[in-house]
Amino acid sequence: MIERIHLSILREVERKGSLTSAAKALCLTQSALSHAIKKLEYQLGLSLWEKHGRNIRLTQAGNHLLFVANRLLPQLERTEQVLAQFASGDKGELLIGMECHPCYQWMLQVVEVFLKQWPGVDIDVKQKFQFGGMAALFSHDIDILVTPDPLFKKGVTFVPVFDYEQVLVVSTYCDLASKVYIEPEDLIEYTLFSYPVETERLDIFAQFLVPAQCQPKHHKKMESTDIMLQMVAANRGVAAMPRWLIDEYAQHLSIKPVQLGEQGIAKKIYVGIRDGELSNRHTQAFLAIAKGENTLAD
Repeated sequence: MIERIHLSILREVERKGSLTSAAKALCLTQSALSHAIKKLEYQLGLSLWEKHGRNIRLTQAGNHLLFVANRLLPQLERTEQVLAQFASGDKGELLIGMECHPCYQWMLQVVEVFLKQWPGVDIDVKQKFQFGGMAALFSHDIDILVTPDPLFKKGVTFVPVFDYEQVLVVSTYCDLASKVYIEPEDLIEYTLFSYPVETERLDIFAQFLVPAQCQPKHHKKMESTDIMLQMVAANRGVAAMPRWLIDEYAQHLSIKPVQLGEQGIAKKIYVGIRDGELSNRHTQAFLAIAKGENTLAD
């Protein structure tokens, strides 16, 4: 009963805002578009939308079907792309999801090498997911997930690509800059900057502050690495980031890394791939290049 065209119609009506624009995008006449939905409504015994002048408003049932469309259509479209890649061998697109905000500089280097080796394959990197990185991987919204916190589940293989140390980055003018390592209590009077990630997923909280039952004076979330480190350099607060990244920025900013705790916090970056695509040449090539970038973690 429900066909792909019905899902496409609802998605395009939502995107375009009118039947005329939606019909044009789908290469249909407006009459054909309306007839397809009316036929489906008749079969279902309910209405999917209501007309208010020139505007269309989805019913509760219509909104539910739109939700399904937004979940299923990307999977179908991505499946067709993957099959086309299998057919051509060398052409296609690799969709990469990132759950590691500070790893973007590393990703740029990996992408640069990949694009040179695979001139017929495009790359797109996503950092925001409607239902999280793992859900995006399972739903085929992405092909590869780059994350420091893998969720080991059946159907996905995570491969470690490099080791790094999570450190506290402070201004060279900060009192903490003279310390060999930081204790949780040292941060009680400081503002802590972090990326807009759930607090329980931040290592400095989960592995450092929370076990010691400590909290920073303030916790501010910021999206931009550059702005965050500018704030740290101005001695407005501190942040937790990979040592290799801070070593790079310290060449032109007044910042320095300080070890978190006497033992430090050791981390790994993983690349997650669906088991059924481990043999895909594109994903194999990306994984090989990612492993070759270990110097960034030194």
